[in-house]
Amino acid sequence: MSKQRIVVVGNGMVGHKFIDSIISSETAEFQVITFSEEPRLAYDRVQLTSYFDEGKGASDLALTDGNYYEENGIQFVLNDKVVSLDTDAKTVVTQSGRREVYDKLVLATGSFPFVPPIPGNDQAHCHVYRTIEDLDAIEASSKTGKSGVVIGGGLLGLEAANAVKNLGLETHVVEFAPRLMAVQLDDGGGALLKRKIEDLGVTVHTQKATTEIVAGSHSRYRMNFADGTHLETDVIVFSAGIRPQDELARQSNIAIGERGGIVIDNNCQTNIKDVYAVGECALWDNKIFGLVAPGYQMAKVAASQILSDGESDSLFIGADMSTKLKLLGVDVASIGEVHGQTPGAQSYTYNDEIEQVYKRLIVSEDGSKIVGAVLVGDADAYGTLLQLKQNDMPLPENPSVLILPNVADDSATGLGVDALPDSAVICSCFDVTKGDIKQAVASGCNTMAALKETTNASTGCGGCSALAKQVLDSELLNLGVEVNNDICEHFAYSRQELSDIVRVNQIKTFDDLLETHGSGLGCEICKPTVGSILASFWNDYILEEQHMELQDTNDIYLGNMQKDGTYSVVPRIAGGEITPDKLIVLGQVAKEFDLYTKITGGQRVDLFGAQLNELPLIWKRLVDAGFETGHAYGKSVRTVKSCVGSTWCRYGVADSVGLAIDLENRYKGLRSPHKLKFAVSGCTRECAEAQSKDIGVIASDKGWNLYVCGNGGMRPRHADLLATDLDEETLIRYIDRVLMFYIRTADRLQRTSVWLENLEGGIEYLKQIIVDDKLNLAEELEADMATNVGKYQCEWKTTLENPEKLKRFQHFINTDELDSTLQFVNIRQQRFPTNNKKQALILEQRIDVVEV
Repeated sequence: MSKQRIVVVGNGMVGHKFIDSIISSETAEFQVITFSEEPRLAYDRVQLTSYFDEGKGASDLALTDGNYYEENGIQFVLNDKVVSLDTDAKTVVTQSGRREVYDKLVLATGSFPFVPPIPGNDQAHCHVYRTIEDLDAIEASSKTGKSGVVIGGGLLGLEAANAVKNLGLETHVVEFAPRLMAVQLDDGGGALLKRKIEDLGVTVHTQKATTEIVAGSHSRYRMNFADGTHLETDVIVFSAGIRPQDELARQSNIAIGERGGIVIDNNCQTNIKDVYAVGECALWDNKIFGLVAPGYQMAKVAASQILSDGESDSLFIGADMSTKLKLLGVDVASIGEVHGQTPGAQSYTYNDEIEQVYKRLIVSEDGSKIVGAVLVGDADAYGTLLQLKQNDMPLPENPSVLILPNVADDSATGLGVDALPDSAVICSCFDVTKGDIKQAVASGCNTMAALKETTNASTGCGGCSALAKQVLDSELLNLGVEVNNDICEHFAYSRQELSDIVRVNQIKTFDDLLETHGSGLGCEICKPTVGSILASFWNDYILEEQHMELQDTNDIYLGNMQKDGTYSVVPRIAGGEITPDKLIVLGQVAKEFDLYTKITGGQRVDLFGAQLNELPLIWKRLVDAGFETGHAYGKSVRTVKSCVGSTWCRYGVADSVGLAIDLENRYKGLRSPHKLKFAVSGCTRECAEAQSKDIGVIASDKGWNLYVCGNGGMRPRHADLLATDLDEETLIRYIDRVLMFYIRTADRLQRTSVWLENLEGGIEYLKQIIVDDKLNLAEELEADMATNVGKYQCEWKTTLENPEKLKRFQHFINTDELDSTLQFVNIRQQRFPTNNKKQALILEQRIDVVEV
């Protein structure tokens, strides 16, 4: 018997989720083929703005790849749009003329951006914000412009504004409605969001109806508004909403809603047998759901119905449209109905204009249930309020405690994760309930990493991670498993507690700490952690005998070990500025030692392929030429990236290079819980990409703006604005305080981005500590930093002056010979390692292997 064929039209996030559900069922009864009109398989549109992060690309957004589909028998066709459908003959035809027959058809065509019918909307530098190709086009336009306007102040519009701002353009948002995010926010929330976004340098224009787009006088375009005003700009991005992509259904006898959308029932089936629709193209109960979580629910229901031939109990009965976002660095959350349409509803409002926090809680007439909530500036209460709403749980006697600062905790509200029913949805992206997490814990999951792997919880948008961790810890406690933050079995303390012990008691060695506050001999977890803490506070030479055992391989040999056993050499190039003489020395060293040479994203030169006993020879040449170690091997300050600033750039308003050099020279060698990266931009065009760095500084005409806790790594996160309009002296004081407070309080191997997310009170609390000196720590933090800065030494210079330490840099005790087992090939006029046998065999077919 031949397998039934499922044709999936569309391979976006929801289309892929449907296919994933079929694969997970491990059924052998179906053959699946999917069509994508884009040149790639599904990718994460929710994280589109991260496409512009340093080092990111389309592959970083990918949700799947061809290998995964092929391994599971899924056929896929890219860059070929399905253009016609015959439900009687059960066939689809693509733009290229390909014809496919189906037994079951799933329409996952998504939506398309709505472009208002404005004369002049089709010009060269007018774009929409939907696909990777759209982003490439926006980026190309930004390179020849100074300003950009986003038409649309909704959720997607503000995401687009973030992208435009990150491209370095002077950014404006034009919104027809009287407030931003008119669907999700009330007047108070919209007003505060506008204020906070404008504080970040984005100008917001509400109640503006664009009547035409014509040639500008000073910029590329001029947007004329119905009220007689106008705005000039070089780039225009339309993000004024979406429309369901239902053209295929319109050509056939499939039912369409009055205002568009493919009509579906609770089974996600259309009025035509064997034809289903999921995601933003589907209309259920006269509603289009524009979030990914409802689309995922539809995909799972459709898969279940098809796999059971319509006998499944799985139904789509609507979805909660509550959402929590960070838009241009501002926390925003919306729950339930927020526009006062529920009869008799009452509301509690908290509005702090000083701290810029707005919260509104809407409750039923009798005050017993949540109707809706709006949170702007502080969304920490979102998880609690959402669970109360979704599970129809009773409210505390005084519901206002749920939104008041420093009151909305479990003790005041009577709500903890234990009070949630097993049916409570913790992760809406993957429909993971509290019961699912309990079952995972009972099966052996005892860490967040294991929970993510088993249930997918918090691997989507990540908004549920804190609540999922609370449920995990609660269930572990219920099973009698002790939950603690001890760093390891040898120290019954967290990293933060150990930092305080070392600092307060002036402990200078691991042995002293172990003797007074630990037990046993130590391990690979506590030794490098304590080594980092000691270096952060006392900044001793890390290769002193009492510190040697605390270092990992990279620190012991003052270089990053590569996969073939060789090392990289990374001298410091402060601020990216280098003299011609030093540049020549780098070239001479690389040529003499036959090193692979690469310019990094942090404005340094990496030299790869140095063998162990070559390291002192190489560094002797570099130190003699005036170079210092770049600490690329340590959990320390790596680089301070800069643009050319006011010295050269016609847009620069301050000397970004000079400040970058000063900052790098000040903090070089500072050891911390994880690596640190800085950047300084000379204007708001942001060419140094400061908002993706741990410490980011951006010049304005009023002074320096300080951003903190950004990260372009595994979990991309834009930095938060800590302070504005700073003079250089104040800026450095604030950076001193931030770094030392992070060093004191972060967990082991915790990036600043995760540290801030886990810091109770978030960026507002950090401002109180750093700017307002709420804890009276400022003077102490600055003094600690001054001590660290004063003890700086180039570790390679110190090592070269110590013959005993140099003895470590040998492959063999009794000879200076190199490692003869290493093999290399020459590609693009540089030397590459081929110790990987499979790789070597492939390369040998076309390139001669060079034995060393």
